[in-house]
Amino acid sequence: MLSQFVRLVALSLAFSLAVASAAAADDRCAGKLGTARILSVDPAGLHVGTKHFPQTLALADHEVVLTFDDGPNPGTTPKMLKILADQCVHATFFVVGRNAQAHPDLVKRIIAEGHTLGHHSMTHPMTLADISYDKAVADIEQGFRADEKAAYGHAGTRLRVPFFRFPGFGSSPELLAYLDTRGIATFGADLWASDWEKQTPEHQLNLVMERLQHAGKGIILFHDTRAQTVAMMPAFLAALQAQGYRVVQPVPVANVASAPQ
Repeated sequence: MLSQFVRLVALSLAFSLAVASAAAADDRCAGKLGTARILSVDPAGLHVGTKHFPQTLALADHEVVLTFDDGPNPGTTPKMLKILADQCVHATFFVVGRNAQAHPDLVKRIIAEGHTLGHHSMTHPMTLADISYDKAVADIEQGFRADEKAAYGHAGTRLRVPFFRFPGFGSSPELLAYLDTRGIATFGADLWASDWEKQTPEHQLNLVMERLQHAGKGIILFHDTRAQTVAMMPAFLAALQAQGYRVVQPVPVANVASAPQ
């Protein structure tokens, strides 16, 4: 009887702590942009982003998905993570395998702070479509293993998050078909800030907001490796909130139960 009583007390205490933690999170995020909803995505055969594919994610008007490519980078990614955390915003980071391998602490932090971890090849060639099929597949698979090991300590046979974005959007029908056989979703984008080009944060902000206002919604591509994008991001998140945009976080359908709310 005593052991049963102790277990009941422990369960009650755990529940109370969980409720208190959720309430504290709600208080911390009050009045901030936040993440409006989690979007459960079935990755099987999925190709999204109207810049390259016929369809995109099931987004309502004024809903956006924030994505960041090419990291992690110790000089810029921690700053980007802090900016997102300050506004309770969750994004998707498509990491490069060799960078994940070099900075596993940052990969783990991306996950610990509630973001979605996607994949972006091992070496980020200019385009995987311009190298042989076998070399391209090897680079993709090596990236998967490096990312998984950095994030979780080991690489399994199935990806925890089967989301992939081609470097430079350089896909081919054969490589798309390969990812389809692996049950891995291919992410393109609906718009971007062109932040691979040198520009001031102010110019970049005006450019991406103009494109977003024209599109009305969509998957937005940024690079967390670009200092100008880090400098622009607080003003961009403020502009999203001021203009009534809502942030959506896609997660694989199998992971929706454990996604941050």
